[in-house]
Amino acid sequence: MLKLSDLLHEKMTLKAKILVALLLMVIVVGGGVIAFKFYDFTQNNPKFCISCHLMQPAYDAWAASEHKNINCHGCHHLTIAEQNNLLVSFVLHRPTSVPDRHGKVIVPWKFCVECHWEENPKYPEAKKINKSPGHAKHYFMEKIECAKCHGYITHKFTAEERFCARCHKGKEVHGVGMEQLACLNCHTDRTRDIKPDRAKCLFCHGPEKYRKEVIAGGTIDARHHQPDQAVVDSARKIDIPDDAPMQFNCYTCHAPHTKARPDWSGCIKCHANVPITGAHKMHIESMGLNCNNCHKPHIWRITPQQAKKECVKCHEYRDPKRFLMK
Repeated sequence: MLKLSDLLHEKMTLKAKILVALLLMVIVVGGGVIAFKFYDFTQNNPKFCISCHLMQPAYDAWAASEHKNINCHGCHHLTIAEQNNLLVSFVLHRPTSVPDRHGKVIVPWKFCVECHWEENPKYPEAKKINKSPGHAKHYFMEKIECAKCHGYITHKFTAEERFCARCHKGKEVHGVGMEQLACLNCHTDRTRDIKPDRAKCLFCHGPEKYRKEVIAGGTIDARHHQPDQAVVDSARKIDIPDDAPMQFNCYTCHAPHTKARPDWSGCIKCHANVPITGAHKMHIESMGLNCNNCHKPHIWRITPQQAKKECVKCHEYRDPKRFLMK
């Protein structure tokens, strides 16, 4: 028969076992909770990144950027091996500055398009590039990584005013007041080839209706790269009648990357029949006149009213219609 002391000992042992089991459970559950919280902090809290003091400038730039509501791991996807390599490098080498990237793309395009091409329910307001010829040309056709234009300055995602010149060397514009224009002050998503259409040129050089038209179009260049008001105000204004005979784009005659004003003798390249039409030959060859001596830019037609004002500077008034019958 069991003695009373043996029963008491057995009961105490059972209680001890239960207490030990409970203690182990608390340790396991508590450790798991702590481990999860630590993992969540390292993977989802941008403040973890600035536990390394080298990241403070990058953190400050991120906090002031368009991506301030996206945590670091939303864009930066490191493998476990890469994360450990960074940790070991930091512990062993104690760097004092961020090492040179050597051209490495830190955020590949495939992560950018998750929001800016596809629909991401987390960020429904992300601007889309689906209808942007500029992105089609550089991203899809030329296979240029997003970070080459957006973010080449840490966490500055709206490209700089003249960022295009980093690749397009020697493409600065010429002409008084145009030297410091941003590339996207002229080049536009309004056209398939990204070249400026008439409305984009007339944003500065025309009346208010063209500025309203460009802004209403909502293209990326109009949203982010409108010329300063001082530039618009100082630009020479051009009067182009709606029925003007020349309805093509301005760059057909003007070449701002080489010479802002056209070579007026070059008109013959398109108007090859002009020297044998009417009295043109006498004016061009005998008198040495250029087209713009008689035809005023952007208006071009010589009406009787125009002839009475311009032609009489050299000779008496003659009906413009007779000019072509010489």
